[in-house]
Amino acid sequence: RAQPPVPVSLRHVKMALLQKGQLRAFSADKRAAARVATPCTRVVSAHRLSARASTVQCQAVAQLASTKKDIMNKSYYPTSADAANSTKKWYIIDAEGQTLGRLATLAATYIRGKHLPTYTPSMDMGAFVVVVNAEKVQVSGNKYNDKVYFNQGVTGRPGSHRLESFKNLQERLPERIIERSVKGMLPKGSLGRNIRLHLKVFKGAAHTHEAQQPVNITSEISVRPSKSAGAKLREELKAKA
Repeated sequence: RAQPPVPVSLRHVKMALLQKGQLRAFSADKRAAARVATPCTRVVSAHRLSARASTVQCQAVAQLASTKKDIMNKSYYPTSADAANSTKKWYIIDAEGQTLGRLATLAATYIRGKHLPTYTPSMDMGAFVVVVNAEKVQVSGNKYNDKVYFNQGVTGRPGSHRLESFKNLQERLPERIIERSVKGMLPKGSLGRNIRLHLKVFKGAAHTHEAQQPVNITSEISVRPSKSAGAKLREELKAKA
């Protein structure tokens, strides 16, 4: 039986021909003639394999750039144009007679963008929210007298902090109450620091964003369970029974 040819590299063929005096310059034509005359299998180096792989990879990247689409990921992800401030909507909430926590929940939801089907946790997909009549917001229970706000102060040294009750802060600076409440419901980080500026709180019914034509969403604030439509329906059913 004939033995299979032993793999021989071109370097060995070149050295053998040089020793026999049959080759002086290993040109392209003589290299091709040596391949035909010698029954050998060319051994491709790892460097050439990596070069071929990089060439195929570069061709794939060029094809991807020409299509301008991510063919490997078909999931939707918003772009910077989708999160631009120029495309955001404006909403307004009237805080008169509203509970602080429920008002802040609605404002944080719209600022975060959770009311939209395109909500993405890592992107700013929300809107601007304007709150008026900040001095007329209400709290439940004894929070009006008992709730205390802690302020570390400017220096940060021990004893430089300041405590202020809800009652005093509402008389001095009512906008700060809603701002701190909404800030606590937003993410902590660079994204939260940016989107908390989308909240505009004003004392009184007048505000400076009439040109944006904000949509009133005060009616979307969730009511108390005891005053909800379900509670009224249960009372009517009990009365009929």
